[in-house]
Amino acid sequence: MTTRTETQAETGQAAGVDDLGWGLGALLRGYRRRVTDAIGDFPHGARGYQTMCAVVGGDHPSQLALARDLGIDKTVMTYLVDDLVEAGLVERRPNPADRRQRQVVATERGARAVAELCRRVDAAEDDLLGRLDGDERATLRRLLSKATGPAPGHTAEACALVTGESEEAGRPTE
Repeated sequence: MTTRTETQAETGQAAGVDDLGWGLGALLRGYRRRVTDAIGDFPHGARGYQTMCAVVGGDHPSQLALARDLGIDKTVMTYLVDDLVEAGLVERRPNPADRRQRQVVATERGARAVAELCRRVDAAEDDLLGRLDGDERATLRRLLSKATGPAPGHTAEACALVTGESEEAGRPTE
């Protein structure tokens, strides 16, 4: 196991500097700024984008399940979905397996919007991680995923679906 002191010696960083906390904070601030700019005026900003990615990439039996999976209060989810419906990005449809439930389903316009936002967010991430080569970026993503566990409403899977590219290989999906 590599200690903080060993890492500081390898990188030439001064002792006593909390490089992990500073680095994670700097990445998060840069990510938020770039992604906020990339998403622009999309309804409900990053939360709307996350919700749309979950709708496109997942199979949620109901609006309530969608809210639960994303960790969004069900009342907030109602307003969010109302705004996405008004924007023509999603529809509420009866669940064929249980007609008492309403599923949130992306419209064609919604799927196109997610595809465009995925391209913009990818460009923002490329800008943020510009100092890293492709292998280093993949390693960073893998380690972050290992440290934090899977993300709810994983946007990469939704982006791969709507853009037709495989997340792992960057190739068109079959």
